[in-house]
Amino acid sequence: MPAASATRQRSDSFRSRFVRDFALNKLLYAMMLPVIAYYIVFHYAPMYGALIAFKEYSPAQGISGSEWVGWANFRDFFESYYFWRILKNTIIISLLTLIFGFPAPIVLALFVNEIRRKFFKRFVQTVTYMPYFISLVVICGMIVEFTNNGGIINNILASFGYNGQAMLQQPQLFRPIYILSEIWQKVGWESIIYIAALSGIDQEQYEAAHMDGASRWNMMWKITLPGLLPTISILFILRVGNLLNVGFEKIILLYNSATYDTADVISTFVYRKGLIDFGWSYSSAVGLFNSVINLALLVAANRISRKLSESSLW
Repeated sequence: MPAASATRQRSDSFRSRFVRDFALNKLLYAMMLPVIAYYIVFHYAPMYGALIAFKEYSPAQGISGSEWVGWANFRDFFESYYFWRILKNTIIISLLTLIFGFPAPIVLALFVNEIRRKFFKRFVQTVTYMPYFISLVVICGMIVEFTNNGGIINNILASFGYNGQAMLQQPQLFRPIYILSEIWQKVGWESIIYIAALSGIDQEQYEAAHMDGASRWNMMWKITLPGLLPTISILFILRVGNLLNVGFEKIILLYNSATYDTADVISTFVYRKGLIDFGWSYSSAVGLFNSVINLALLVAANRISRKLSESSLW
């Protein structure tokens, strides 16, 4: 009884605090309603559709009327010829993008932070931000043109002995092209949050370090990077949580049958099986498998970050 009484008291206390807070901040709660409605309608309600991964889905019968097949779609995927190929490609492309793409905006932000001339700083920021605002279709069209026979990149490499063949027709070159273009397209935009975090570092620390004779290099290692560490930790957790969500649209626009062995990933496989081959249940099972792995990676990265740096999402 005492435990039940204490629980009831805590519940009543929480309810009374919520009522008082709601009375004081009615407008703020009203502003939250569209956001909550958005997530319910577009993020939580569609989760019901994940049931088709466990069924032999037929549009005529609907989700509830389709035959239940349990784990059959997952077994078919795990036993298929494509499983190890697309899993390997997804992991390799994701890890390489993480290794080379994640530090790039941090380095750019540190570089921009060290520039003293405002005109040159604005010029660097404008040039690096610009690719992010160009349509992905246009970006991929530029990449295809630059790497085709007679393209500018092909011509430059030909002067160093390259054979001149279209680069996107060669499986071994697809991953470097994809990763380098990802960095070029997103490095400026992703550096914005780091530049904002740099502005929040106490400037008195730099002044004290300068008076003690510290060089700009030492100040970057001893003050700037530790000040960025919480931001880096949070963004790293979010990046790991989306590790297997390789850029679906970009790969679709760049790959071809000649590069499937190195370019085909989970998201493109789901697209082909679901929308081209009409294998809705099979593709849903593959997509659900991908989401579960991403969730596990997110939880693991959050736990490791909390133990190592005391920064975490929850």
